[in-house]
Amino acid sequence: MLVEIKPGAVTGRIKAPPSKSMAHRLLICAGLCEGESTIKNVAYSEDILATLDCLEALGAKVKKDGDTVIIRGTDPKSFSGGAFSCRESGSTLRFFIPLAMLAKGRSLFMGYGRLMERPMEIYERLAEEKGIYYEKADEGISLSGGLDGGEFSLRGDVSSQFVTGLLFALPLCERDSRIILTGKTESLGYIDMTVDALSRFGIDIKREKENEFYIKGSQSYKAGSFTVEGDCSNAAFLDAFGLLGNRLEVEGLSQETLQGDSIYKKYFELLECGAPTLDVSQCPDLAPVLMALAAALNGVTLTGTRRLKIKESDRGEVMKQEISKFGAVVEADEDEIRVFKAELHSPREVLSGHNDHRVVMSLAVLCSVYGGAVEGAEAVKKSYPDFFEVMKKAGLEVTEYGDK
Repeated sequence: MLVEIKPGAVTGRIKAPPSKSMAHRLLICAGLCEGESTIKNVAYSEDILATLDCLEALGAKVKKDGDTVIIRGTDPKSFSGGAFSCRESGSTLRFFIPLAMLAKGRSLFMGYGRLMERPMEIYERLAEEKGIYYEKADEGISLSGGLDGGEFSLRGDVSSQFVTGLLFALPLCERDSRIILTGKTESLGYIDMTVDALSRFGIDIKREKENEFYIKGSQSYKAGSFTVEGDCSNAAFLDAFGLLGNRLEVEGLSQETLQGDSIYKKYFELLECGAPTLDVSQCPDLAPVLMALAAALNGVTLTGTRRLKIKESDRGEVMKQEISKFGAVVEADEDEIRVFKAELHSPREVLSGHNDHRVVMSLAVLCSVYGGAVEGAEAVKKSYPDFFEVMKKAGLEVTEYGDK
């Protein structure tokens, strides 16, 4: 789908969409309970639909009622084998692999886009160390059980999703477990969100040191009813419109949130005042919108950008390509990106979303000031399916061409 966006004001109040990150966690916890749980305020993005599909594949019963999901859980240790379709959701893939490792049956994990190109070495090494069958082939990743607690030493600088996946599964093992993270740990806020979600379902995770977690075995998930909080990651794109002169307010974010991307508010303030140096190692999903805003404002130096290469696209590189079409000047190294202050203009060629939802939304922010057309805009379905409908109601003039 191609969208054409004309320059113009957007105004009003917009409710932040539900947190995709917390929804993943609450839904999976609900799927591991013996009884029935209710999760409210769920948005059915492609990633969340992938997680619901995988819960059903695991044996949970899932019923959708508006924005509420009712789940009767299952015991993954009784799973006899089958296929898990993860669509393009890296979170879903990494969260479910340890759960499948609890079962004796053979599991096949499939996906499309760049999903199977995402780094999985941590699970490959873990499987080898624990004697678990694990094979990556053209059709996907095949594995069968053997996970039974113990000690796990993981690199902390790859992705917190590996830690979260183990935290879901290890409480169900008979043996106690310990996770030790080595080196600098990135996206630590996401691990905090996981521990918080687990605690709501009666699972106790003890943090013995900053990078060390103790997990008692033979625990049970307790069913309950919970509401998904607002999403700071996607709210950042909404507030970005306000930073470029629009009168737009975002509502529905928790003041006590554990979401690491809540730092966007502080980062936006710094962008308004000058050309700051901002560390995105703990919040890599903010990098595209920070680059877009910096190009329109005063510039920025982003550090800790190495992991941008392993997202839905090589985000640092593709954002450099696309905002350069507006006249931005960007330099990128292995772990640093510099956006310089420049006079921007309407892009003279069609922009590409590179099949990346956060790239598309970042470009839409710039197009609201300079105009432009974005090809591949349907990528927003991954995390914020009604993004363009919401922005239309706020006054953004958007014309859509092709399939939605």
